[in-house]
Amino acid sequence: MFYRSIHEFLEDWSQEEALTLKVLETLTDESLQQSVSATQARTLGDLGWHLTSALGAMLAAAGLQIDGPDYTASKPDSASDILEGYRRMSDAVANAVKQQWSNEKLSESLLLFGFMKTTYSGVLNTVVRHQIHHRGQMTILMRQAALVPPGVYGPNEEESAAMRAKK
Repeated sequence: MFYRSIHEFLEDWSQEEALTLKVLETLTDESLQQSVSATQARTLGDLGWHLTSALGAMLAAAGLQIDGPDYTASKPDSASDILEGYRRMSDAVANAVKQQWSNEKLSESLLLFGFMKTTYSGVLNTVVRHQIHHRGQMTILMRQAALVPPGVYGPNEEESAAMRAKK
């Protein structure tokens, strides 16, 4: 989806933010160390923090000034700190886009990261899809960590079973 207005992006961002918060709210401190395998370096906590800190880095590459966690900052040790960091950063993203960009700017072209030809609308699209991508990875790791991931775009396994049982 390429956004034609700031309002359109903010509507989509609000929905995607709520889904990301559902995932982050399910994390526990113990689950943060879960990785795909012993050789996989990225953990569930790393992914949660990446969702938070990459927002600033990606949007800063497009010239947006955001007051939030630095991409190179160390990952917090607690799930609640990751959750609160995401809440603050997500709000900062919405406010910065509203204040610094216009509907007209969305159609302007730029070279993101020095190699990706896109528009400012395309940058926002990339940011949203990046969230979706890593949220999906997190739900798999949550299962491995013995957590029940929330349903995101529909009911999860447990929610589906409960609905079938009510019939």
